[in-house]
Amino acid sequence: MDYKKYVRDIPDFPVQGILFRDLTTLFKNGEVFRSAINDLYNMIKDIKIDKIAAAEARGFIIGSTLAYLKGCGFVPVRKPEKLPYKVVSYQYSLEYGTSTLEMHEDAIEKGEKVLVVDDLLATGGTSKAIMNLVEKLGGEVVGALFLVELSALEGRKNLNVPVYSLIVY
Repeated sequence: MDYKKYVRDIPDFPVQGILFRDLTTLFKNGEVFRSAINDLYNMIKDIKIDKIAAAEARGFIIGSTLAYLKGCGFVPVRKPEKLPYKVVSYQYSLEYGTSTLEMHEDAIEKGEKVLVVDDLLATGGTSKAIMNLVEKLGGEVVGALFLVELSALEGRKNLNVPVYSLIVY
């Protein structure tokens, strides 16, 4: 399926010079969304995974759905002060600023195999931050999966794990 025709481009969002790939237009089409999730699942179905870790908010849409299909745990990675229990934190750079992500300190057990999932791979900053949190808790990152990859930004070079992407620009 040509998924690109279901992605809306929004220039200069969230800041001047950024071309934002709006995935809500893909998500709102039940047939297309289901097809995309099935195709993503097929990329990872044979990988041993104990948990899927995904960043809010769009990463939750994909990550939790795939965790359900894989029958594994789901770990929400959130912005500061959104999780109610003790957390580990990591500050990182985005293509247009900096941010911090947090994860419950008991979300990953030592030795668990974790797949990082997000909606979009740009520079890899968000995914690398999640990987750092997983490793800080003793987990092993076995790969990273994305609905969209912006290949010109070469984010996969920053991840040092197998990278799986459904739509590549």
